[in-house]
Amino acid sequence: MSELGIKEEPKSPLDRHGSSEGGTISEESNLPVNLSNVLSRKEEEGDEEDEYAPSNDKRELKEQDCYDKLGYCWPRWKKWSYLAAVACVQVSMNFNTSVYPNAIAPLSKAFNISEQHARTGQMAYLVTYSIGCELWAPWSEEFGRWPILQLSMFLINIWQILAGLSPNWGSQVVARALGGLSTAGGSVTLGLIADIYEPETQQFPLAFIVLSSCIGTSIGGVIGGPIERFLSWRWFFWIQLIFGGFTQAIIFFMPESRSTILIDREAKRRRTSGEDPNIYGPNELKKPRVSLKEAGKIWIRPFHMLLREPIVLCLSLLSGFSDALIFTFLESFAIVYSEGWGFGILAQAWAVIPINVAYVIAYFSYFPWFRRDESIRQSLGDDALLPERRLKWLLFLAPLEPIGLFGFAWTSLGRAYNVHWIGSMIFSACVGIGNYAIYLSSVDYMVAAYGVYSASACGGNAFARDLLAGVSAMYAIPMYTNIGNKYPTEYASTILACLSCLVVLPIYVFYWKGPQIRARSKFASVLAADRQANHGRRLHEVRLKRSSTYARARVLVLRYECCGLTNFFNLF
Repeated sequence: MSELGIKEEPKSPLDRHGSSEGGTISEESNLPVNLSNVLSRKEEEGDEEDEYAPSNDKRELKEQDCYDKLGYCWPRWKKWSYLAAVACVQVSMNFNTSVYPNAIAPLSKAFNISEQHARTGQMAYLVTYSIGCELWAPWSEEFGRWPILQLSMFLINIWQILAGLSPNWGSQVVARALGGLSTAGGSVTLGLIADIYEPETQQFPLAFIVLSSCIGTSIGGVIGGPIERFLSWRWFFWIQLIFGGFTQAIIFFMPESRSTILIDREAKRRRTSGEDPNIYGPNELKKPRVSLKEAGKIWIRPFHMLLREPIVLCLSLLSGFSDALIFTFLESFAIVYSEGWGFGILAQAWAVIPINVAYVIAYFSYFPWFRRDESIRQSLGDDALLPERRLKWLLFLAPLEPIGLFGFAWTSLGRAYNVHWIGSMIFSACVGIGNYAIYLSSVDYMVAAYGVYSASACGGNAFARDLLAGVSAMYAIPMYTNIGNKYPTEYASTILACLSCLVVLPIYVFYWKGPQIRARSKFASVLAADRQANHGRRLHEVRLKRSSTYARARVLVLRYECCGLTNFFNLF
């Protein structure tokens, strides 16, 4: 029995004598057997000859053989500097979508088209954005994050120039569509987090990046008002270009974080220095380097999971609905506040501020939960908490979305009914808190539930968010003006509130029935089988220290899975 009262499994013959797979531990060396290849055969036999003697065979440098060279081992200040740069990318890319609603009226006048016609530019950007972020993801895995983000930002900035100089409406729509297709957001930025943090320590950085994404989708409404009031329509795109150029300059100084690229560099360094002439990185041994078939499979997987996995489908629809709701708000605020209280363009822009404040409040509200989970994992192991635990705080925050919508609907009656505008803003802030919580918890849960497949699961989530947001650009204003004669805006918000009640319900189903649903999932069951094959153990952190004549591997932490923790879960 351990100090925690958890019964340890007896060691199997594989544990005592070693195995070629599974990360089991050899008693004699106290090293994971799948790391024992680090030590040369001669050294194991007592020969003190250099283990890296040249041979004719090329050998692949593994991640565990150079763990200290990867992003996981960066110092804290470097990781958060990196995350700050990634946050700038997220804000910039989402700002390009959220500032556009303020440009609709100026664009309709400039090109002599209806305002509904002008909204096709927003739809074109968001729909192609949903495709583009998935299209870029496989190539960031292959060539690294830095060149893909640089190329993406460069193309976005080029299309901003075309949009700003467009002589007719057709070229404007083409520029917007190409800009969306060139946007490597969502999937790539979440991959950046996975490059420098282990899954068990991703919650704080993930919350920060989700905050930057949410701020980006709403800050445009605050900045767009002054642009619409004081500048011409072309400045909407020049401001986006300036922001994009500034962001590209920041990420120019970002280090590469993709593990396979860093392993390639380390292998090349060892060959150049003569430390190991026969060591090569994974990409150096891959022939051909780029496989379109493999990239196609990776690109298709998010859509496959979106359609076939109930967890991914329901959470993506919920997340997409919430994102579309924010864009609907940005469109509808002009009607609600101008007709209800006579707000001008600038006052309508300031009305979006409560949503941004709500995002920050929601962000900090997760900190106690993260600390508590971290403490439990440190005491009982990384597998001491079921993935469904990550939905716990969402159970309390998700109802704020329908509550906020119902409240917003019937506090937006206006001055004619002696209703103050502050009430509607308070309820819009409730919607903002719910939106942030849904986005963060759904992504966090999918990371925990799907393990190595989480990138594809989150990719489906990103696709749904952007696609539904793009569709909302076309129905928002007609819905807020054409439903009923007396209370059109109130009825529109009430309909959205009723829909939100439906899409929120699966959260509670997944929290209580998640283990059974995951057991029937193809991808989640493969992950569970892999853990069982490793006798319920997994390596949490490995650091290797080397010299020219000596190699030593040290296992810092071993975590144990234990079925006997069920009673512990019930306490929380």
